[in-house]
This record gives sequence, C-alpha cells and structure tokens, in this order.
Amino acid sequence: MDPITAALVAAVAKLAEPAIKDAYQGLKSLISKKLGAKHEVVRAVESLEQKPDSTGRQQTLQEELKSSGVESDDEILAAARSLIEKIKAQPGGGDHIRQTVTGNQNIFSGTGDIHIGGKQS
Repeated sequence: MDPITAALVAAVAKLAEPAIKDAYQGLKSLISKKLGAKHEVVRAVESLEQKPDSTGRQQTLQEELKSSGVESDDEILAAARSLIEKIKAQPGGGDHIRQTVTGNQNIFSGTGDIHIGGKQS
C-alpha cells in the first residue's frame, strides 16, 4: 500500500485523537486543494470515512490516488508521512496491521515488523 493510502486508512480509525485529526484534515485539505473538491480521490476518501474497514473502499482510494498521479507530489507525500509518524507516536499506533485471508482451514499467528518493497532483481 502506498504511503498516502496507508496514512489515510490508518488515520480514519484514530480520528478521535486531536493530533491525528488535525494532520488528517491537513492532508485531506491539501489533496482537495491540489486536485479539486469534486475529484475522484476526494470522493474516495469521503467514501472510506463512511466505512473505514471496507477493503473495497481502501482499494478504490489506492486506485484513484495512483491514476491521479498524486503519489509523486512531494508536498502530499510529506503530509502523508507526517500523519503516519503521528499515528505511530500514539499508543498502539505502530500496531496498525491488516491481514486478509480467504479460503477454509486457514491458521496463522505471529508478531513482528512487516516491510513490503518492490520486486528484487
């Protein structure tokens, strides 16, 4: 998941925290300012706010961010990274992990850090 989507998804769950809410609103306002209030990215963020646990809405946001080209905007990336750091600073903030498992007879357990990167050659 790209840093902007990750920041928005994680923040929606923690909007009760003033520091998180302020940084989240700042990122959302910046996206709206750069793309326009009616842009599909803004609509996807608002849709995610209604159902933050929806994997489909998270994927839609990620797709809209990618197609908009905003993932390469330095100012938006900096705001997203700042939001992620504020989330990590909260109690349990570093534990925001989502696992999706489908099928039957699935068993899993574990703790630790997860790092996802691009394809290695």
